[in-house]
Amino acid sequence: MLKALADPHRRQILRLVRGGELAAGEIASHFEATQQAVSHHLQVLAKAGLLSERRDGVRRLYALDPQALDPVREVLSDLWPSALGRLKQVVERDHSKTR
Repeated sequence: MLKALADPHRRQILRLVRGGELAAGEIASHFEATQQAVSHHLQVLAKAGLLSERRDGVRRLYALDPQALDPVREVLSDLWPSALGRLKQVVERDHSKTR
């Protein structure tokens, strides 16, 4: 999932569909990339579980699955406090050296 989120185009796609469903063609119109490139990004996001996909006739509609981001939020919230704690220790140590 993190690998899928690493690409800036994919993050932009998620921002586009967070408000509701969009057709693949509508999403592609926001990029200066080929339809095939955007389709690839959509497939990666869907495979990672970040997008839901449904067919409406010949159109494919995509929407953000907000609950799919919960594991990422959990990992980051678990890591962030410890990173802040380490940063605080370094700053305090460096501050005490300069006194």
